[in-house]
Amino acid sequence: MTDSTALYDIPGPNTRKRHRTYGVVSTVVVVALFGWIVYLLFDTGQFTATKWTPFEYKGIQELLLRGLGYTLMAFAYAAVLSLALGGVLATGRLSEHRPVRWVATAVVEFFRAMPVLVMIFFIFVALKVQPLPALVAGLTLYNGSVLAEVFRAGVNSVDRGQREAAYTLGMRKTQVMSYVLVPQGVRAMLPTIISQLVVTLKDTSLGYLITYEEFLHAGKLIASNLDYDLPFIPVVMVISPIYIGMCMLLSWFANWMARRQRRNPKTEAADVAPAEPGTLLPGVQ
Repeated sequence: MTDSTALYDIPGPNTRKRHRTYGVVSTVVVVALFGWIVYLLFDTGQFTATKWTPFEYKGIQELLLRGLGYTLMAFAYAAVLSLALGGVLATGRLSEHRPVRWVATAVVEFFRAMPVLVMIFFIFVALKVQPLPALVAGLTLYNGSVLAEVFRAGVNSVDRGQREAAYTLGMRKTQVMSYVLVPQGVRAMLPTIISQLVVTLKDTSLGYLITYEEFLHAGKLIASNLDYDLPFIPVVMVISPIYIGMCMLLSWFANWMARRQRRNPKTEAADVAPAEPGTLLPGVQ
């Protein structure tokens, strides 16, 4: 016998054959669609030397690199501030004080419901804020509110017995959150946190609408100055893989963090060996 328990019926020969058929058909469809797109690109002359020679110019390369740098800068600010705001709002949502909980809930629900583009435009136009602060503020308010719910759900996902056992040991609520609930909840939160940061990274492209000179704005500027038909397609073919690569890098980082947590001796000990009776956690008097 194995240590694991099957949670569903093991597929039989006919089911496995049917799944293989579905896989083959899906692969053929995807390859055919990709081939059709490549054919259209060749048919419209998107791979001719005339359309790709401009990207060899140093000025265009510097413009793209500068736009990429501005994109990463806006993302870095928005990511850090969103995580901080999410932590503050999640703490308010989990507060035992009803007025604090109500205020935090109202803020979270308002900014989650508000379209991020509307917030960016309002801050930029109505409050007359510079493009970078306006973009970062809009992204922070929206993504911070979403992350607040992620943090709250992660903390609440920890088994209730963990919380009760910690209080039984005489720990205060701050200690319970710091040493018991948050460390265990982080493992459940991490994939969703990274997914939301990927959304934040992609939403930095909204900066071009308020004249922030980020990556997409640089691409738009290049395409508008190229003297041939459909200039946006080569630009998109240059910019898209870089956006995809950055998002994949974030996903790889999330997987690396998850593997590192699983290899952490403290984490493994917490999962396998319960604390002995009378054991005090750090900070418990």
